[in-house]
Amino acid sequence: MMKLLVLAVVVSMGAVGFAAEPPPGATTCSGCHGPSFMPVNGRASADLSSGMEAFRSGERPSTVMGRLMKGFSPAEIQAIAVWIAEQK
Repeated sequence: MMKLLVLAVVVSMGAVGFAAEPPPGATTCSGCHGPSFMPVNGRASADLSSGMEAFRSGERPSTVMGRLMKGFSPAEIQAIAVWIAEQK
């Protein structure tokens, strides 16, 4: 029993170092939002999701982002925001 517990702890600790799989749509952000133009990686997920929601609703005017965000549900936007915030 103790060996099983130790194994479970070791396995779970090892998994912490791996980045989660990106949700659909998340990796395309880096096409425009790279290190030199409006970088988004590592920003707070709440800021990212509220910004994306503002584009989605039309509250924040845009040429491209509003169109892109309308293709995502609020849950998908939240998942993308969390994943981008975890990227450094």
